[in-house]
Amino acid sequence: MDASLNALLPFVALLLLSGAISGLLAGVFGVGGGAILVPVLYQMFELAGVPADVRMHLAVGTSLAIIIPTSIQSYRKHKAKGAVDLATLKVWAIPTVVGVLAGSAMAAYAPSAVLKGAFVLVASVTAVKLLSGRDDWTLAQVMPARPLMRVLGLGIGLLSALMGIGGGMIGNLLQTLYGVPIHRAVATSSGLGVLISIPGTVGYILGGLPKLAALPPLSIGYVSAIAFIIVAPLATYMTPFGVKFAHAISKRQLEIAFGLFLVLVSARFVASLIFALV
Repeated sequence: MDASLNALLPFVALLLLSGAISGLLAGVFGVGGGAILVPVLYQMFELAGVPADVRMHLAVGTSLAIIIPTSIQSYRKHKAKGAVDLATLKVWAIPTVVGVLAGSAMAAYAPSAVLKGAFVLVASVTAVKLLSGRDDWTLAQVMPARPLMRVLGLGIGLLSALMGIGGGMIGNLLQTLYGVPIHRAVATSSGLGVLISIPGTVGYILGGLPKLAALPPLSIGYVSAIAFIIVAPLATYMTPFGVKFAHAISKRQLEIAFGLFLVLVSARFVASLIFALV
């Protein structure tokens, strides 16, 4: 028992560190931090002996639950600065939630390689656009009409639920392609995190209820209450510092920082895909 406890301590420390980083990311980039939380949670659950067939689901569901308070905190802070495009959020709200619910239902059946590949594709395109510094890489200078906006919202929700992310990355890419300044795109994407994380968490809780016998103690469906209690408070505490940082640096600095972040995330997923094929 002592040996198991000692083995878990480094991962508890890593959980705390990832919580702090994910909170900063939520504020700076309008993303939920799932790209950091999911692999850390996955490794911790592996060490704790969680069966492989439910381990990834538990990591994604718990990550979405942790994203709830960080997204709410990030959204409130960005909104207080007047940076959130409420009109865009209102159009995206219903289709995004519908997409999340559909994605949560589909997640149990989609191969992990497909999900990782989709993540790498979206992240890579976004990173190239941001790091290039090309403001002329746009589809238009204004957001599209409501019918297409609703389709985009549905896609954001669907992909975010399948990938276990808060939607900030996809939301930022789409908005900047339609000429939205990066600071405003980041702020509006923080609201997407709220729309995605809450129904996404509910979906993973319901999906995990039939699997409770295979899940560790204090699991609420595919959400680990223990991991949530450890990570969420620190992540929420750090979010306002990320918001301040995002509004303190220049547009180009924010683009480079976000682009480099996406390169690192993509590299991690590419490495895992290659490792699976070897």
